[in-house]
Amino acid sequence: MSNPSWSGSPKTDRPTTATEDRFAIIALLTRYATAMDSRDWPLLDQVFSEGLVYDAGEWIARSRAEYLGFVRPYLDGCGPTQHLLGNFRIELDGDAATSAVYVRAYHFGTRDLARSVYEMFGEYRDELIRTEVGWRSRHRTLRVWGELGTRAVLRPA
Repeated sequence: MSNPSWSGSPKTDRPTTATEDRFAIIALLTRYATAMDSRDWPLLDQVFSEGLVYDAGEWIARSRAEYLGFVRPYLDGCGPTQHLLGNFRIELDGDAATSAVYVRAYHFGTRDLARSVYEMFGEYRDELIRTEVGWRSRHRTLRVWGELGTRAVLRPA
């Protein structure tokens, strides 16, 4: 379920502190993991700008809608997932920011692959902008450093 209180640090007449901005960006990054694991696709509106560029290495999406078209088939037929994030590094520059965070994503299979798993280790690097409704990622790069199990669990429903 979407949580509008998570939008974080919108453009206002009151300047935000660096601490408030960092917490808002960490909340944004965590919101992404929540959206993936709960399959709450509308929640991604609170993570990415409409003009998102998402570079996954193997494919590039050039809008939030196109990204959703790429990612849903990977997860819609997958069993439970857990996207864990850690080691948040954030650099602020006014209404812009960059972040890097480690990701460990665990995916269970379903049906004939119920005993199979896929685990990915990597990093998300984001370029973020402060908007009227809070921070949003406008560009994400995913780099996969290691994989265990089988990607076959990532499949359409």
